[in-house]
Amino acid sequence: MLKNVLLERDIYASEEHKMMQSMIQDFIQNEMMDQIDEWEENGMVNRTIWERAGELGLLCIDMPEDYGGSGLDFSFSALLIEEMNKEGITGPGFSLHSDIVAPYLLKYGTEAQKQNYLPQMASGKMITSIGMTEPNCGSDLKAIRTIAEDKGDHYLVNGQKTFITNGYMCDMSIVAVKTNSGTENEGVSLLIIETAFDGFTKGVPFKKIGLKAQDTCELFFDNVKVPKDNLLGEEGQGFKIMMTELARERLSVALAAIGGAEGAIEKTIAYTSTRTAFKQPIAQFQNTQFILAECATQLQLNQAFIDRCTRLVSAHQLTAANASIAKYAATEMHGKVVDECLQLFGGYGYMWDYPIARMYADNRVARIYAGTNEIMKLLIARGLFKELFQKNKA
Repeated sequence: MLKNVLLERDIYASEEHKMMQSMIQDFIQNEMMDQIDEWEENGMVNRTIWERAGELGLLCIDMPEDYGGSGLDFSFSALLIEEMNKEGITGPGFSLHSDIVAPYLLKYGTEAQKQNYLPQMASGKMITSIGMTEPNCGSDLKAIRTIAEDKGDHYLVNGQKTFITNGYMCDMSIVAVKTNSGTENEGVSLLIIETAFDGFTKGVPFKKIGLKAQDTCELFFDNVKVPKDNLLGEEGQGFKIMMTELARERLSVALAAIGGAEGAIEKTIAYTSTRTAFKQPIAQFQNTQFILAECATQLQLNQAFIDRCTRLVSAHQLTAANASIAKYAATEMHGKVVDECLQLFGGYGYMWDYPIARMYADNRVARIYAGTNEIMKLLIARGLFKELFQKNKA
């Protein structure tokens, strides 16, 4: 619908993208939409939808075919993120699985690790999460307290993680731990920890304001033995790895915001074109037209920058500063757009049966996770004053 007023985005203009878009839309309409209520009631989706996504080639899209992926570029992953969020499909944590965990393994994993995990992930038979956040620290990843003691041929892990997306359903998690604690070699490392390991337990999924179909929970580690072969990358390099890979994660959040905003505008256009007040469609009031014109304008301005960043990811050139700009700007825009759109629905906008209500509840967390928007502004500012910071360090 918005194609009538917005410039066509050439990033999705190829025949391959159009075929993928049609397939994704059919998947959403025919196999997801009628399950949303059940997913929300259960606090999680089902494994069937994961395996179906794997069958359609929608998991690990830009992973090499040798590891079970589709071998496409990141723009196809971006397309999936946007299309799902246009319809408010926030339960399946496909993006975290495919766009965060899988790249960690591909870039830093050993050949054995890649062969063991990536094909299972691409099939949807293995669901994954990433364990960074802890109860005592959010954006400050250096403050983690989960400890991994070196026991020779294995690590002994103790601690807990919280707010873990895909946490309850996951079969494996990449967990940030502190190694060589209390020594001069203390640092953050990443361990691949399977949920079948003794001592790995999960909390009950949280009851949240939004994302009610997403299984977010705590993970607990009580003397969990993790083989040394499950170290991801080098010991002590975990923080550096996380900082490098967070750029893609933050862009994924921005892409979800773009899709969500577009879906909200489309649904509001449809609603205001049929809902009447004072004997005329709400869409005929100038206030309605101006509000939606402002929303469409902000959406397209953000789309242009996000498309640029998407290309940079495919070229392995997306910087932390640009990813921070994308995440900050797109999520702030999304929040304002959904708020304005809900207002145009009137009282019905506050009813859970209307998609705009779900969108309103679901989008709020985007300004918090993957680094709060306050942290995004700090990172952007560091880029602006880079020379000053370097001078002060010297």
